[in-house]
Amino acid sequence: MTSPNTPAETPNQTVQSTPQPAAEAGKLQVSDLITIGVFAALYFVMVCIATLVSTLVMGGFGSIFLPAVAALISGCVYMLLAARLGKFGGITVMGLVVGLFLFVSGHFVLSFIASIVFPVAADFIARAGKYKSKALLLVSYVVFSYGLTGPILPLWFMKDAYVASLQARGKDAAYIDGVFANINTGSFFLAMGAILVCAALGGWFGQKMLRKHFVKAGIV
Repeated sequence: MTSPNTPAETPNQTVQSTPQPAAEAGKLQVSDLITIGVFAALYFVMVCIATLVSTLVMGGFGSIFLPAVAALISGCVYMLLAARLGKFGGITVMGLVVGLFLFVSGHFVLSFIASIVFPVAADFIARAGKYKSKALLLVSYVVFSYGLTGPILPLWFMKDAYVASLQARGKDAAYIDGVFANINTGSFFLAMGAILVCAALGGWFGQKMLRKHFVKAGIV
């Protein structure tokens, strides 16, 4: 006899909940791509600001120190993307978008290659800490910041090809001489070292602002 309040079970009857469709964990979805696009646009704005500042303040050295200036002011964008998304591929796609813009705007082909290699490496480093390790995110940002070296690396390592590309774009000898006026071994190490220092400072500041403002505001 069954209890009045208990429904009788029939043979072969199983009770189970119907699974709800869900996005596969760790995979980028359309909404994620929209988020990445927004942050890529913000990062590009930072790069434009860095271009203006480095040109006005540093003159002939502006182009080679542009990645360092961009790294100094873009830490908040990077750290917020990592915190909001927390999935592999976001950092890579953001770097790829910037690299594509550099490529189609007439920069040397190496600019596109650097914008793939360094962001992918940065993405792997951030993933190793599950996008939560402050130390690994900082290292990741430093590596990512070298993705903007694509337009300037050929100045030191592929001078002849770079000169040929400038000539093909109609640049005269005076312009080309000005581009290479400050290109030497010393300026290379100075530029690369500046990226390291500025990215470390920019990433640290970005983490501080993330914790102080965005986390408290419930944005992440």
